[in-house]
Amino acid sequence: MQDLKHVFSYLKPYRRDLFLAVGLVFVECIFEMVIPMLMSDLVDQGVPSHDMQVIMLQGSKMIICAVLALITGLLYARFAARAANGFAAALREAEYRKLQQFDFANLDHFSTPSLVTRMTTDVTVMLNAVATGLRPLVRSPVMLFMGLGMAFLLNAKLTIVFLITTPILAAILAWIVTKVGPLYDRQQTAVDHLNGRVQEALTAIRAIKAFVRGDYENEQFETVNDELAAASTNTFRYAVLNLPAFQAVMYTAIVCIMWYGGNFILTDRMTVGELTAFLSYVLQVLNSVMMFSGVFLQLTRSLTSARRIRAVLEEQPALATPADPVAAVADGSIDFADVSFKYSAAAARDALSHVTLHIPAGATVGIIGGTGAAKTTLVQLIPRLYDATSGTVKVGGQDVRRYYLAALRDAVGIVLQKNLLFSGTIRDNLKWGDPDATDDDLWAACRAACADEFLERMPDGLDTDMGQGGVNVSGGQKQRLCIARTLLKHPKVLIFDDSTSAVDTATEGKIRHALAALTDVTKLIIAQRITSVMDADMIVILDDGKVHAVGTHKELLVYTKNHSRLLTVDSLHLALPGEEEVQFRRLWKRFYETIAIKERYNPRCQNTFMPKRYRGTMTEFLPDDYEARQQGVNLPAASEASPVPGAPAGISAPATPPRSGPSAPGSDL
Repeated sequence: MQDLKHVFSYLKPYRRDLFLAVGLVFVECIFEMVIPMLMSDLVDQGVPSHDMQVIMLQGSKMIICAVLALITGLLYARFAARAANGFAAALREAEYRKLQQFDFANLDHFSTPSLVTRMTTDVTVMLNAVATGLRPLVRSPVMLFMGLGMAFLLNAKLTIVFLITTPILAAILAWIVTKVGPLYDRQQTAVDHLNGRVQEALTAIRAIKAFVRGDYENEQFETVNDELAAASTNTFRYAVLNLPAFQAVMYTAIVCIMWYGGNFILTDRMTVGELTAFLSYVLQVLNSVMMFSGVFLQLTRSLTSARRIRAVLEEQPALATPADPVAAVADGSIDFADVSFKYSAAAARDALSHVTLHIPAGATVGIIGGTGAAKTTLVQLIPRLYDATSGTVKVGGQDVRRYYLAALRDAVGIVLQKNLLFSGTIRDNLKWGDPDATDDDLWAACRAACADEFLERMPDGLDTDMGQGGVNVSGGQKQRLCIARTLLKHPKVLIFDDSTSAVDTATEGKIRHALAALTDVTKLIIAQRITSVMDADMIVILDDGKVHAVGTHKELLVYTKNHSRLLTVDSLHLALPGEEEVQFRRLWKRFYETIAIKERYNPRCQNTFMPKRYRGTMTEFLPDDYEARQQGVNLPAASEASPVPGAPAGISAPATPPRSGPSAPGSDL
């Protein structure tokens, strides 16, 4: 009941409408209680004596009472609807506001379909509880006690029938309520599963079509649909017993009253009019008990929804604001001091383990590593999307836990791995970065992100409608718009979480060139392509949640196997020892022959005959010392090499023995 009490506290702004509705129900009950008494006088006085004056008078009074009851009922509906819909709107708004306060750790507690159900279906259940449940909730006890009182005044002995039948009906209805209560919880969970399946299918509809998985998805939907149907059937199998139970008890009571009432009439202890009025009160009393059972069924379902809604409203944000928070970020410097992190306290191992890094303000840092290396996890600690489990993360020289969350996140711009755009125009989406941005500001950000190339071809330019989720643009265009939106924030720290994966190499190069001009912004670039971070001031290699190595591209090539492996996969590296270089040469030869065949050139033609658009596609990524290696020039020996930043103590850049060999891509190996 505490759940209902908490949720119904949102009715406070609508107490006036609520009290008026309750008062009108009470007045309506009084008018309805008077009608059987008037009918009793009409039957006993007017009908036997054929006194039309009495019949017309009592009949007129009954009509007036009925009309007044109708008017009060209509007024009740008006005020109850206002209170119920206002209450539901307040409840939805409270849930949505709370949702905006959630941190990532809070969102991990609730699935998206469950949150959607709690804000729609569960709120609708609470709305119905007020709109349709308030009237019987007030009317039932009033009619019950007033009906019993009036029936007792008419004939106290016949009232014994109530004392026997009413508890029997109440016991049956109580059993139904106890059976149905837990089933409503299962039903709402089944609704969550159905919503989840529908949401997933609509989100991935293109993949479903591409893989021709429509039949499979139909089977999956049929499973959750059958689950909901079975839960609903099982629930209402007990809920519908209300009516048969009510009718069985009601007709039993009527038969008993008619039997004993007829005997009372024959012995002149009761009149026909009194028996008629008594039967009316019997029906009203039993009907009130029936309505009461309906209210309890509705409250049982409401209790399940109230518990689910309260769980959202009482969820406390995982990230607390300090008592004396710092209101501004000084610069873009970032420090990780022995940072470890796990997503759940119950997790067996840390996602990040003992990470220590110093990133000066204005630096460009590349972060690379295999799948699951915790690259995204690392950067999520910077804007405090999560708190480190142990250790300290500092931005601008201050612990991130000392900042106002809004101030910290305003200073950190992040382009997420999953590109998210919203319904509306391109202008509306870009202004998420800066609501006050002018058209010149918007176009400047679009030029930096190379989004102007396709925007200028659109008839409406910045006013082009994006469609839901940005369906009217491609994946690469989405990424560029997200980059432009983030640049409009003018952050001190800029994070790219693999945000150019759908952009071609030439466009990516232009974006890198534009970002290089932001010398006062610290840039962190998570990338799968090594070319995205080759020019970075520092490259961090993560492996299984740990820092494997830190250094520049050239420094890391000398001793880091992981970095070399990434380059080989990218087909960009020639300065590799032995067999690795041979493998790369084969890849390059295959690349060259593919172009030659496509352009109808001799596969063994020289690079000078390659079409212009392909020239340099591979050679632009060669290391600076490649020519020296091919000509047999000696490189610095190990004693002359400088230590590699981030490498274990004593590790330096070892010398690579000179090597000569054919340099033409088409040469035989």
